Amino acid sequence: MVTKAQDRRKVRLSRSLGIALTPKAARYLEKRPYGPGQHGRTKRKADSDYAVRLREKQRLREQYGIREKQLRIAFNEANRAEGLTGENLVELLEMRLDALVLRSGFARTTAQARQFVVHRHILVDGKIVDRPSFRVKPGQTIEVKAKSEGLEPFQVAAAGGHADVLPPVPGYLEVSLDKLQAKLVARPKRAEVPVQCDVQLVVEYYAAR
Repeated sequence: MVTKAQDRRKVRLSRSLGIALTPKAARYLEKRPYGPGQHGRTKRKADSDYAVRLREKQRLREQYGIREKQLRIAFNEANRAEGLTGENLVELLEMRLDALVLRSGFARTTAQARQFVVHRHILVDGKIVDRPSFRVKPGQTIEVKAKSEGLEPFQVAAAGGHADVLPPVPGYLEVSLDKLQAKLVARPKRAEVPVQCDVQLVVEYYAAR
């Protein structure tokens, strides 16, 4: 369960990064579309190139709710693969189980999606998977465990209760929300992934280190 302190941190971080990390943060950004603190309304001096790249990297990391080490590992793998490193990176992160639980509409936030996985409510191809970082492969099915379907959070999800805060289901997923089932039908493509990030700046951040 997310505490009030964690919720406040997410709101403050959202205002700092300029993106909504939670539904509550989205409401705050509508009311206060400027940075936190007493100087939030004042015009900021131009950031250095490093600061711009760092903030973009932080935006990507926070949208997936992962640690720096996890992002660095994913970047290194993306860099070794064929194609554009930035696009590869987002596509690899998007195949995380917790990310797909969120995209499927089973959870309202990234943190809630991670909780569902860790608490062993989620199956992949009929087997319990309790690692949020588990990489789902195209063709695999994600579903809520039968014994968990009656729990209130999943009843809300099955009724479409998160549609007001989540983007439309992307084309790489087939979802039967009433059955709490989803299938990854293709590898995600960067253009389809609903993540706000200039991935080239993230690549430049790591390339300079």
